[in-house]
Amino acid sequence: MRPRERDKHLPPCVYHRHGAYFYVKRGVWTNLGTTLTTALAEYARIIAPPIGACDELLERTLARCKETVKPRTYIQYALACRRAKLILTEFTPDLVEPHHIAAILDKHRASPNAANRLLTFLRIAFSNGLTWGMNRTNPCYGVKRHQEGKRDRLLSEAEYSAIWNAGPAQIRAIMDVCYRTGQRIGDVLAIRLSDISKEGICFTQEKTGKRLLVEMNTELADAVERAKGLHSNVRGLTLFHGRGGRPLSYYGVRSAFQRACKAAGVEDATMHDIRAMAATDAKRQGRDATALLGHSTQATTNRYLRGREFQ
Repeated sequence: MRPRERDKHLPPCVYHRHGAYFYVKRGVWTNLGTTLTTALAEYARIIAPPIGACDELLERTLARCKETVKPRTYIQYALACRRAKLILTEFTPDLVEPHHIAAILDKHRASPNAANRLLTFLRIAFSNGLTWGMNRTNPCYGVKRHQEGKRDRLLSEAEYSAIWNAGPAQIRAIMDVCYRTGQRIGDVLAIRLSDISKEGICFTQEKTGKRLLVEMNTELADAVERAKGLHSNVRGLTLFHGRGGRPLSYYGVRSAFQRACKAAGVEDATMHDIRAMAATDAKRQGRDATALLGHSTQATTNRYLRGREFQ
């Protein structure tokens, strides 16, 4: 912002013109009065958030979610909370109506998944608002979610190998454990050394809470040993960890994987595609893909299967 050349004693966005003080925001000039005292009082009233504003509702909801949802879900809700606060900062909960919520979703239609997470968080927030007496209706009810496109990307063996060869040793080991176990990247990064035995690796899936044992085989055992040897001078509680022994972050691993993809010239690939690759290969080999992924129904597993023969 360019510094003022005059009226330096006035607050931001306030100007003295033609014998009166004006608050200028988004091209709109609001008359604050003819005296400085009156103008400052009116300015304070305009910029001060109203009592019981949406910010309070959203923050209280986020604090409650931290106690009830999974860590990864909480991260998504925290992002949704920040976005919602920017949009609804001038609203009180009772002023928000369904057409406002629909407009917010329409604004984020280019990212349907993120828009739907935002709608979910707002629906929870306004439901809480009903309980806390902050609003009388939930404006999210009746607002349709965006249609989320089904991902059908299948990594080929050649693409997997190219990414594997372009990545550092740690990414190689993570990729192999993800593929051999068929588990989500978050669950793989959470593997503790105490979860590993000669029989296999015991998982407690973060998303579902389900416990399962993925049997050990030669390829999986090799990947585990390579992971253990990455920082042989540092002892960590988890199989994958940094130099200081702390567990790896999902976002750090994702960034490293994306760099390997770029170096390998493989486009539109994510860590989650390895889980789909594992399920599809298991199905083609006649193994139980549903058991491998830890799903309770075949219908859920079908979302991960790729290839025409599974459509």
